[in-house]
Amino acid sequence: MKRYLGVDAGASKTHAVVIDEHGHVLGKGMAGNGNHQLGRDVAERNIRDACDGALAEAGLSKEDIRFAYFGLAGADREPDYAILRPMIGSLGFPRHDIACDTMIGMRAGTNRPYGAAIICGTGFNSAARNAAGQELQYGGFGFKFGDGYAGGSGLALLGFRTVIRAWDGRGPKTQLTPLVLEHMGYASVEAMYEDVLYGKTIPASLVKTVLEAAAAGDAEAISILETEGEELGNAVCALIERLGMENETFDIVYIGSVLNKGNSLILSDAIERVVAKRAPHASCVRLTSDPVAGALMSALEADGQVIDAATEARLKSLSF
Repeated sequence: MKRYLGVDAGASKTHAVVIDEHGHVLGKGMAGNGNHQLGRDVAERNIRDACDGALAEAGLSKEDIRFAYFGLAGADREPDYAILRPMIGSLGFPRHDIACDTMIGMRAGTNRPYGAAIICGTGFNSAARNAAGQELQYGGFGFKFGDGYAGGSGLALLGFRTVIRAWDGRGPKTQLTPLVLEHMGYASVEAMYEDVLYGKTIPASLVKTVLEAAAAGDAEAISILETEGEELGNAVCALIERLGMENETFDIVYIGSVLNKGNSLILSDAIERVVAKRAPHASCVRLTSDPVAGALMSALEADGQVIDAATEARLKSLSF
């Protein structure tokens, strides 16, 4: 029997799973933050603990694992990999590889080892991998570094800004006003304005009001989602073009809470209008599997295994 390990290490949790070559789960492990950018020592300890937990449940040692694949939040740039390569190497798996967690999310959402992904949760990111295995990504470092405001926190900011402009006369009235006031617990825009002016945080969860107002037909909310959806489409298509994939057939996987909400169609429709023009053979799909499935499939493929439909279905049904 051949055994493989897949790891999904994010900012809030780390999942590790051991499987056989047919995708049967032999052991699972779970720990906290695995993003080195939020604390290298803590991340290393949590990744180690999750792997050790999965191995212990499977009754295996590291030497029994033919290939271990790690999808890591914070694996954004070469300086990150300079930290992560020795950190993961020190775990003791004879054969292993690492990638940004965006890439394992992409692999979990498609039946191909290549494609593209858009992450739109609290933040934004996009990535692509071509059939030759070349990868590119945008790190989602914010507006100053070329991003739009897409991502839950950015959309929340735009929703708040729209309410302020409607209140002070610089913008049209909007259905966002009562929704934002209710969400933030205020009776008046002025009181909310004053508190935010003096330091109160605009919650990322305010994105829900933008989606709700747009679904109800509010022109301002619709404009926000269309503009930012076009920017998400532009970001992923720029990567697709840089990798020479614009005339190929592949999936663009939607990852993250915002893009996978039932009322996010205005946002996703805007993305798909851009994709239809610039990568006409690509299909946009929503991620419905745990991203650790992508790490496990990547481990199998790195060892030269061909993943049949039954194995893929088994892995994509995995849950914690």
